[in-house]
Amino acid sequence: MKKKGLLLLTLITLLMASCNNKKLTEVVEVPLPAAAEKLTLGNPDDVKAEPGAFEMVKLPYGYDALAPNIDALTMENHYSKHYLTYTNNLNKAIASSEMENLPIEEILRTLDVSNTELRNNAGGYYNHNLFWESIAPKAGGEPKGDLATAIARDFGSFDDFKTQFEAMATEQFGSGWAWLITDKLGKLQVTNTPNQDNPLMANAIVKGIPILTLDVWEHAYYLNYQYKRKKYIDNFFNVINWTKVSENYEEAMRKKY
Repeated sequence: MKKKGLLLLTLITLLMASCNNKKLTEVVEVPLPAAAEKLTLGNPDDVKAEPGAFEMVKLPYGYDALAPNIDALTMENHYSKHYLTYTNNLNKAIASSEMENLPIEEILRTLDVSNTELRNNAGGYYNHNLFWESIAPKAGGEPKGDLATAIARDFGSFDDFKTQFEAMATEQFGSGWAWLITDKLGKLQVTNTPNQDNPLMANAIVKGIPILTLDVWEHAYYLNYQYKRKKYIDNFFNVINWTKVSENYEEAMRKKY
């Protein structure tokens, strides 16, 4: 007969019995956790925000598409739990207000930063939108075209840009984001922001239009990398979608700041 491992948990409860005031000890048998089971992932297409002004950006790949650089379980939790919550909370925060008719960028530029509910959820929504588009399977490498030229112009070389961007991500204490932006003069800069802030907000130390971002909140990497944030940051460069970042750069240059 196949043996099952049992864990004996002794729960000692002091009961005042109405009849005899005795101390009772109850022993409960609890099965040990079964052997590791096959991980069952959901489908990002099945994740829908509650009705509201803003919808979730569709994830254009499966949760497991970025492994081993970003693991499947992290992606599922990040997209279907954290991002979903920010989207729903943003829609609730602006319900029945004039902000329902504004683009998210305008909300971020004009919001009162003392309104922490709106600031955190609008930032969380926008930041994650850009993050999902910044990464892709079978990506990485280096940018080409105008963006490559601009990086060489403003940082000296791609390697110099990478060093500075990684430093911004590493030096962000606690939760936050690292960014590549274009400033009001069209120059590329790297910066970081805490929590769900971003360079569009009035309180940003370095303002500009974001074209690339890295999420350095622990929920973005801890299941796989644990305390090794630097390794996560290094591996981010294996999944950067430079085609999309280049499109973002071209659009930012048309808009300026």
